[in-house]
Amino acid sequence: MKFIELIETLRIAWGALIANKLRSFLSSLGVMVGIFIVIMMGWLLDGLDGAMNKTFEILGEDMLFVDKYDWTGRKKWRDVRNRKNLDISQAKQLKEMHTSAQYIIPNMNKWGGRIYYKGNQLDGMTIVGTTYENAYTPAGDLIKGRYFNIYEDEKSKNVVILGHKAYKAIFPDGDAIDKVIKIGAWKFRVIGVVRKRGTFIFDYIDNQVFIPLGSFNKVFSLRWKSLSIGVKAGSIEKLDEVRDETIGHLRSIRNNKVGEEDDFSINETKAFAAQTEDIRRNVWLVGIALTSLSFIVGIIGIMNIMFVSVTERTKEIGIRKALGAKKREIWMQFLVESSFLSFMGAIIAMLSCSVLVALVSFIIPDYIPEADFLKPYLPVEFFLIASLVSIVVGIFAGLIPAVKASKLNPVDSLRYG
Repeated sequence: MKFIELIETLRIAWGALIANKLRSFLSSLGVMVGIFIVIMMGWLLDGLDGAMNKTFEILGEDMLFVDKYDWTGRKKWRDVRNRKNLDISQAKQLKEMHTSAQYIIPNMNKWGGRIYYKGNQLDGMTIVGTTYENAYTPAGDLIKGRYFNIYEDEKSKNVVILGHKAYKAIFPDGDAIDKVIKIGAWKFRVIGVVRKRGTFIFDYIDNQVFIPLGSFNKVFSLRWKSLSIGVKAGSIEKLDEVRDETIGHLRSIRNNKVGEEDDFSINETKAFAAQTEDIRRNVWLVGIALTSLSFIVGIIGIMNIMFVSVTERTKEIGIRKALGAKKREIWMQFLVESSFLSFMGAIIAMLSCSVLVALVSFIIPDYIPEADFLKPYLPVEFFLIASLVSIVVGIFAGLIPAVKASKLNPVDSLRYG
């Protein structure tokens, strides 16, 4: 089709769309819904990938966490529950034996802890007992103050670093540094505040507060609890080497026999990658099902309108054929028209998505801070993909009517109406 013919065909398509606004809108409604779902699904998954990457940063991509429990939940709970606890002596032995890890950091958690400040009680906190070396992990990224040092660690000083949610809840209008809070019956001086790190995948992380491990033992006792041991490799490249050495030393420390399964778990960011992949797959399945249904409805709607258009313009087709128009030119005209109709539906969907994304990104973070993984804009490639898909859908919708129009007998067509 020559360029001038394409322009003329688009002009005719535009004229038909303007002349039958409601009919055109209803016929392309399925395409609008389908494109809307495709774009919003892509936006959500793009944000999900961003949240996943942020979660990796929170935990540290070069970090391993040795635990009694398996984060993925793939192990049988009964078997995991019956494992021996990891204790501080085992953490010390691992630290002495390890040669490839940068840091070995024992951690003890008290879930659902309480913090008191000037008569106010804050529930649902995770009290973490750890060592000064935790400052070299992502948990050491502070916005105020400092981390406790080796002296405060070894002397079990009552100092505390607040997670971001704890800080905002207790000190919404003021500086927390050097203020005194109570954990249990013990007073702790605030010396630092951790930067906001939580995502919707890992939202509890901002509810943590950190104290020296010896101080944790004074308040809660380490005797009946299992440690989690953070192992910092120093780089992603060393992760496999550090993992293998960690497993080997721990099997020896915990007297695991040859051929016997490990009675501990090595947890890392891959556990969350698997979790996110499940979410992605579910979003895709639902999105593809809804999109396919919408496109089927859209194809049927546009196809019906194109059949009506062929009937209405039968005489026009007869005149064009009588003047020498070829079959290719006739069916190309109707294919372009159906694609144009589908594309206009996609334009409306893209504009709607842009407005919705802007509104959601502006309003939601105020109420759900963990939703900050959603980008306030749509990538350009989404619009390109949506445009291409809408044109392909339009071609499919107009194919049969276009073939029917191109096969009309000019003599019969001229007598029509």
